[in-house]
Amino acid sequence: MDFGNATVFIVDDDDAVRDSLRLLMKSAGFHAVAFESAEAFLGSYDRQQTGCLVLDIRMPGMSGLELQRELANRECPLPIIFITAHGDIPMAVEAVRNGALDFIQKPFDDKELVGKIQRALSESLQKQEDGLERAEIRRRVNTLTAREREVMSQVVEGKANKVIAGDLGVSQRTVEIHRARVMEKMQAGSLAHLVRMVLIAEADI
Repeated sequence: MDFGNATVFIVDDDDAVRDSLRLLMKSAGFHAVAFESAEAFLGSYDRQQTGCLVLDIRMPGMSGLELQRELANRECPLPIIFITAHGDIPMAVEAVRNGALDFIQKPFDDKELVGKIQRALSESLQKQEDGLERAEIRRRVNTLTAREREVMSQVVEGKANKVIAGDLGVSQRTVEIHRARVMEKMQAGSLAHLVRMVLIAEADI
């Protein structure tokens, strides 16, 4: 899979760990950027960037868990893989419960870590694609008139044109015209496709 511009962000206060991870990422064909602290990462990260975060759970200053909470507060979509020492397992499990994708113990197996990162990057790219799809659906919805939105709302509930006409106090022919315009503006190939788009749009509100 081509991960394009996706970046592996490494945050660890241990110089040796950062260097080894950077080399491992390079050998695996990933673009990687390393930071010595959570604060340094926060200072440079743009939430529009795709990728994943390989994060030490214990660090001076802001810990990995605190960074996870801060990113959640900022609604940052970056998948997180925690690097943990043996005694950190309970914290790592809690981190996963709080949304982290996975964790790996030191000393970590290179192949295992690369596999986890591939999964994380795939998830990040999927989230980006989903976000683009939602934005496009919102754009299409915004082209509808108020009446077309009313008709669309009733169409996706499965109501027949005759019933919609009665509900809205218009002729059945008027409903048919509005319905055709809705399908055209939403670029819906079928009723099922229109329903799916409406569900995506509503989930994003």
